[in-house]
Amino acid sequence: MTSDELIADAAARSHTPQSWDVTVSESKFYWYDLLTDFPPIPDFRDPLGRYLRRMQFAVEATMEKRLMYMLVSRPKLRFDTSRSTSWGFFGLKLTIPILVGADQKRDAVTIELNTPEDATLKKPTVQVFERFITLNWGSLIETYSVHDLLQNFNTKHEYPTKVHYVGQTRDPAGRLIKGRISGVNRACDNSGPDNDNFLLIQRMDFSTGAPLVADDASDELHDLILKDQMDLLECILIKYFEKDDEKMRGPREVQAREARVASLYQAHMLQRLQVDLALEAPDAFQNLYSDKVKTSDRHLFEVTFKGSEPLFRVPGKV
Repeated sequence: MTSDELIADAAARSHTPQSWDVTVSESKFYWYDLLTDFPPIPDFRDPLGRYLRRMQFAVEATMEKRLMYMLVSRPKLRFDTSRSTSWGFFGLKLTIPILVGADQKRDAVTIELNTPEDATLKKPTVQVFERFITLNWGSLIETYSVHDLLQNFNTKHEYPTKVHYVGQTRDPAGRLIKGRISGVNRACDNSGPDNDNFLLIQRMDFSTGAPLVADDASDELHDLILKDQMDLLECILIKYFEKDDEKMRGPREVQAREARVASLYQAHMLQRLQVDLALEAPDAFQNLYSDKVKTSDRHLFEVTFKGSEPLFRVPGKV
């Protein structure tokens, strides 16, 4: 054991009982299908290529950090390129035809645009593709995916978001963004062609009650402590959202996770863990559910431990 590990053991693993409170400090959705279905290096000269490359950069950056991710799905949405967009009589209200779900039900979204400061046109030129829309303001071009519109504008189109798989982003090999995690691939297959798949990536805050680690402590020490916290939270969220399925997670992985839970809660003398996945300003994507839990825009639950088994209690429920 290195000197930093010895310090981490003393600082993070208390000799008094602990209670942890976990909240979400930052949350971001990325359209996973776009990462795996498009060329590895999109063309920067094209507005859609720039959009895709920025998304790649953003997700690649998370592979170096200890963040939580969920592979989630939502009903398939596409722009209806066979119909035309239309402007309202006043202001910059733009109505865009869309197709919803497997049966491609016809619908439309209406958004109210704000003129960018650098725009040289009062009204943009609109170009619609199957998954994207571009707004050319003369001096700049804005690019949105069809799902971006639901997140960035009040379209009143609300669809629940289904959680399939939980994991951590930390992976220098970048297997997630390269589509090389078998569980994620199976989850995408299970969600089927009728849905679009996303990564919900979250930065978590931990309030543990443990002695504070000095600010001048090494980065390695801080990372060791965060690793314990994230490992335990990952195990808890898997147990909360996912049903037992050997096709998704084999017996060896399940046993290793149970052993990790037992090791961590005993080492930290953890009596209670409360998880609150709510955001201060939730959007239309935040209504989460899974095959195991009902739809809610705020998943709040408390965990106690019996051996390696986490016991869940939802406030207000026995």
